[in-house]
Amino acid sequence: MTYYDQIAPGYDELHREEQLKKLNFIAKYIKLECNGLDVGCGTGVSTSFFNCKVGVDPSEELLKIAKKNYSEIKFVKANAEKLPFKDNEFDFVVSITAIQNFDDIEKGLKEIKRVGKKFVLSFLKKSGKREIIEKLIETIFDVKKRIEEEKDIVYLC
Repeated sequence: MTYYDQIAPGYDELHREEQLKKLNFIAKYIKLECNGLDVGCGTGVSTSFFNCKVGVDPSEELLKIAKKNYSEIKFVKANAEKLPFKDNEFDFVVSITAIQNFDDIEKGLKEIKRVGKKFVLSFLKKSGKREIIEKLIETIFDVKKRIEEEKDIVYLC
């Protein structure tokens, strides 16, 4: 059982308000099309918020909550490093505060790039992996805007 499987029952209670604040902040800067993917979707809050068609997460327990709360959205158990989708399948891909948790950040970001056309990527600015993540995002993606939110760094690509 993973850390996120263990904390799944109280995840929304702990993080929902903070997540919604962050999502509303990001929404001011973007216009998303209708065919979206949420990588590291957790309980589905950001998946629903951005009207994504699909959410992926490696935590079975978080996905159970997502499926219960948002039955109209398809949720898939998968790691960012191996997304079960075709090249350019999605108009946009969001990954909100998940990148620092990827097992292989470079591989995960390359997979996100492979399956999407536009991207919204964020990670915790206090992450010990911050420098690596920023360098990889700036190398792999065509960055349109970098924004510092209260707790995250957000890239629009």
